[in-house]
Amino acid sequence: MSELEVGKKIIIIGGGLAGVEAAYQASKRGVAVDLYEMRPETMTGAHATGFLGELVCSNSLGSTQVTSASGLLKEELKMLDSFFLRIAEKYRVPAGSSFSVDRVKLAEAISAEIEALTNVQITRQELKEIPNTEVPVIIATGPLTGSDFAKSITDITMRKNLFFYDATSPIIHAESIDLDKIYMASRYEKGEADFVNIPLDEQQYNEFVHDLTTAEKVEIKEVEKDIFFDACLPIEEIARSGEKSLSFGPLKPVGLIDPRSGKMPYAVIQLRQDDLNKNFYQMVGFQTRLKWGEQKRIFCKLPGLEKAEFERYGRMHRNSFINAPLIINKFYQCKLKNNLYFAGQICGVEGYVESISSGLAAGIFAAKAALNEARYNLPETTAIGALVHYVSQAGWENFRPTKFSFGLLPDIPAAQKGRGKGSKKMRKEAKAALALETLKTWLTKAGI
Repeated sequence: MSELEVGKKIIIIGGGLAGVEAAYQASKRGVAVDLYEMRPETMTGAHATGFLGELVCSNSLGSTQVTSASGLLKEELKMLDSFFLRIAEKYRVPAGSSFSVDRVKLAEAISAEIEALTNVQITRQELKEIPNTEVPVIIATGPLTGSDFAKSITDITMRKNLFFYDATSPIIHAESIDLDKIYMASRYEKGEADFVNIPLDEQQYNEFVHDLTTAEKVEIKEVEKDIFFDACLPIEEIARSGEKSLSFGPLKPVGLIDPRSGKMPYAVIQLRQDDLNKNFYQMVGFQTRLKWGEQKRIFCKLPGLEKAEFERYGRMHRNSFINAPLIINKFYQCKLKNNLYFAGQICGVEGYVESISSGLAAGIFAAKAALNEARYNLPETTAIGALVHYVSQAGWENFRPTKFSFGLLPDIPAAQKGRGKGSKKMRKEAKAALALETLKTWLTKAGI
């Protein structure tokens, strides 16, 4: 292979959210991309299709408000011409102020768009090891990285993979929901009445908590017990932490007045539309490792779900990730082998939008390396920059995957005065304004 051929090509391993975003960002800069995706030849325990960019857990990309963590991240990604978000806009489903999508139609469209790029070659094959090449390689194999490839990663990084357990929520056929026992509403009446709400009185709530905490669960190997990511705790694990934990957590009724009674229920279970045609609804916050028979028994006791038919039961799967502070720098680049980059959940970020942001950044940085162009660190005052700064610089001893939060952004002295809810919002507004302004400046400086 000639020097010119080496310099204008990158390899991306993994066709999930980070992989397809990286492929697009490199492609638009004139760099050829070899994209490897093992599905459908080799499926995982969480994916349902062979489409690229499939969302495997929730269908929500989080809030659209710029004073929310995911809202600010999405605003920055739009400024950076995020491929994934641009396509996702076309497949949004009603969900109040939440950016939720029809997962299957979105993945189908993502696949078609990537396949149409003339300088992107897609190979449906599971790689067992990292390619021995001089061209930039982006590893975006995700949390369900195959065991052989995971070993190849550890052979290079000299560190064992860390891991935690994640779980997905059940999805229910809409026609099997008894509409007479539920009501439609969005919390605090934000947006349209887009959520199915199942009201529980105190007795129903206590019985539900008892059922969750005594039900049979999928067992984990003894050496790997109780290793869960805090932001995606199984519903039964939350219930075990205290009898009121669910009513103050995913089942909190605040802002969900029942229009039939004019009163707020003791607790509320919400279902969110999962597809454009309203054929399916997902149980919000109901990640679970209950056995499937137990899920049917317990959830069918809930008002309106007595005859529920499940398109998918909740399930648990193992997530793999590297100890990022030891392994990558602020370009998502491997410190020990500089033609390697990591993106997506394998690199220690957690969440859909965070995975997209890491894929976008890695795609830009790897493409610039291939073209021998100058690269500039993303400012730490931006959401995307703060996230890569954290995962590359955090303490490695107890490193766990992280979502972006406003706490990762540096304080703004002039905005720190005062206390209370109003001042907290003002601080977020100030940080968001600074993030967008500094990103705009960076775009010019970096030639993006």
